[in-house]
Amino acid sequence: MFIYPKIYRKLRRGPQVILPKDIGIIISYSGVDKNSVCVDAGTGSGWLAVSLARVCKEVYSYDMRDDFLAIAEKNRGMLNLDNLTLKNGDVTKKIDEKDVDLVTLDLPGSDKALSNAKKALKPDGCVVGYLPHMEQVKDFVGKLNSLKFHDVHTVEVIVRDIMVREEGVRPSTKGIWHTAYLVFAKKESE
Repeated sequence: MFIYPKIYRKLRRGPQVILPKDIGIIISYSGVDKNSVCVDAGTGSGWLAVSLARVCKEVYSYDMRDDFLAIAEKNRGMLNLDNLTLKNGDVTKKIDEKDVDLVTLDLPGSDKALSNAKKALKPDGCVVGYLPHMEQVKDFVGKLNSLKFHDVHTVEVIVRDIMVREEGVRPSTKGIWHTAYLVFAKKESE
């Protein structure tokens, strides 16, 4: 069984979290770095938000539930992340930030937030949907296409442990299988 890096063993959990296997792909496929500004929607326990804040210049994370934001605030404080701002808000209605590099959407009906995500993104900025069900992927991609996003790409990340033993090497019967589908897309250039 994979042992998470120390940072994740320290973080508090309340609602379901985005696991490091998906966080790593989000960071690498989106191309965010120390100069990036990100909007994260569906904060939950804040695992993705704090991970982005450890890499990026500024992160704004939205959730509509105060109890979830309280858990995320403890995680933010534990890691002393002054570049992470937690906000109570509904991204399907409004995203305050503009000219951002990345918008992540991990909430029910995230396709309803894509118009606001597009307004918030800079040209060639990336949007990522974290979607547990194929039906959500279909709706999300359909909305991306109608809004003229490009480079739409969907992946599923599966981690399979390998047992290395004296008697032989083989896949473990344990691993981290399906968590969600990740849909990546870019806003058009101007």
